[in-house]
Amino acid sequence: MSTKERIILLLLASLNFTHILDFMIMMPLGNYLMPHFNISAQEFSLVVAAYTFSAGTSGFTAAFFVDRFDRKKVLLFGYTGFLIGTLACAIAPTYHLLLAARILAGMFGGLIGAQVLSIVADLIPYDRRASAMGMIMAAFSVASVFGVPFALYLSKTLSWHAPFYFVAGLGIILMPLLIRYIPRMDGHLKAARESKTTPLELIKGIGSDKNQLLALSLSATMMLGHFLIIPFLNPFMEFNMGFSKTQTPMVYLVGGFLTLFSSPIIGKLSDKSGKFKMFSYMILLGVFPIAFITNMPHIPFALVLCVTGFWFVVSSGRAIPAQAMISNVVPPQKRGSFMSFNSSIQQMFVGLASVIVGFIVVRKPDNTIMHYNITGYMSIAVILSCLVIAYFLNRAMTNVAATAQKNSATETAALPVEETV
Repeated sequence: MSTKERIILLLLASLNFTHILDFMIMMPLGNYLMPHFNISAQEFSLVVAAYTFSAGTSGFTAAFFVDRFDRKKVLLFGYTGFLIGTLACAIAPTYHLLLAARILAGMFGGLIGAQVLSIVADLIPYDRRASAMGMIMAAFSVASVFGVPFALYLSKTLSWHAPFYFVAGLGIILMPLLIRYIPRMDGHLKAARESKTTPLELIKGIGSDKNQLLALSLSATMMLGHFLIIPFLNPFMEFNMGFSKTQTPMVYLVGGFLTLFSSPIIGKLSDKSGKFKMFSYMILLGVFPIAFITNMPHIPFALVLCVTGFWFVVSSGRAIPAQAMISNVVPPQKRGSFMSFNSSIQQMFVGLASVIVGFIVVRKPDNTIMHYNITGYMSIAVILSCLVIAYFLNRAMTNVAATAQKNSATETAALPVEETV
């Protein structure tokens, strides 16, 4: 990997860090926001889901036009609006204004993830793409290791507003570097303009392409399965298991620290041994910590950290090969639109997971929550279905690659051979 590629990936990972942290911090803040605003579990689920539904809607809308613009410009536009929305969250004095600010942040945040993945897919060939995705996914690790614990520390020592000021400040510092070092990403524009695809044709194209539907289904089920247990993990740890506000950030610190090292390794192994093979291992290994976490007995906190740390590793580990496979189902001139659809689907199903959990989990007067174990059983069922979807996607893409290679060999054989004298 060249120095230029590393710099670009580092900047994109840094952008991803602020974007992911803004989203991640809402869920651990549940044990601050519910008592502060005196809101129910359902109302808290709504403020979490508001961002994702807004991001999903904007991502779906953007899919119809993003391939007609330089990916860098779309990324900077979305990131600017996202930072304004995050700053609005920081100054929100009431629950309803916070809800409105989350919708605003999501509206622009929905543009970011798809553009990051599209830029990576345009820059990095498929045989090295999982390694690049591992670097981008490391932003999740850094957000967990440093971002979430520090944000929770700010919440504890200052107020719940402080983490949003922190994210907005980092984004403002990062913006000039993005403008300077991210190159123009307009190589896809000529083919995109020549295609002149209408929105209806774009939707029909996805609907008639089995591989794209499988890829979107894989994204949807992965997000749904993972986020069925995330929103109430922190309240469960504190209110049900009795761990303190000082201890619970350690779940993210240890898990993120482990994935900081495991993500690049899993990316390289995925490129070397096969993306579907690595994805399968991560899916199957992920079942056990989910079952344990959502049915957790009273055990020492050190053992809790071992289980949740392993869960972080396999959860991020399955996302790396999956994103590499998903990014390969369309050519570059359609990648921005497809990845926007993909981002939209992800956000929608994260929001759906929050809503579903809000109906299942019940907050008692003493703040303890009930029925968390049910969300674990549902998560396991959905996660295992990902394995089936990924199997069919991998088989289909393998057939496409084999056909393309065969056609290329046939065309080469058909070329006239120069006569020699």
